[in-house]
Amino acid sequence: MGKHDGLRGKHLVWDWNGTLLDDIGAVIGATNAAFAELGLETITLEQYRELYTVPVPKFYERLMGRLPTDAEWTVMDGAFHRHYWARAEGCGLTAGAAELLAARQESGLTQSLLSLAPHAELIPLVRRHGIAERFVRMDGRVDASTDGKSGHMVRHLAALALAADRVVVIGDAADDAVAAAHVGAKAVLYTGGSHSRASLERVGVPVVDSLAEAVAVAEELV
Repeated sequence: MGKHDGLRGKHLVWDWNGTLLDDIGAVIGATNAAFAELGLETITLEQYRELYTVPVPKFYERLMGRLPTDAEWTVMDGAFHRHYWARAEGCGLTAGAAELLAARQESGLTQSLLSLAPHAELIPLVRRHGIAERFVRMDGRVDASTDGKSGHMVRHLAALALAADRVVVIGDAADDAVAAAHVGAKAVLYTGGSHSRASLERVGVPVVDSLAEAVAVAEELV
């Protein structure tokens, strides 16, 4: 029985949007298109990365100075997703992502995908990028809640029957580290997505500028 037997070795849980999928341009474009529909000022990438937070209504509160009403949230969320999915088709994988995932799988180590993107849209998109077979499990959001990832992480690891102390979460948002800590796993945060380096460094976990560096740091953590 070697270390490559099933899920015994180190396991990576990857985030999708802003981590494996290089979609921050689509996110900013969709955010500003949604804001335009509501008469809000457009924002820059830098402003977005400094202010972005989960749950997303809190992000809108930072921008508007108040929480959106339920009606406003419904309009904003609908507008954002309509504009985002129109742009998402044109997004590629982050530099090095496909090669890193392949090399990890070929070395006998396991990895999975956990996203807050809607499951029904997520899975076909991952398949179109040709990397679905790299993961032992892929989970997207199956409800309409605006909660962060912590509860989803509990269910994801339970479904994999994984001990959290062998797990490293790689994501681009503070919430990825919160979800990892919630289950007792480690986390590495990548600066190419939704948060600035400064806001990620406040979280207290390793922060990296490339996915290759993320995997290298993850190897050291468990």
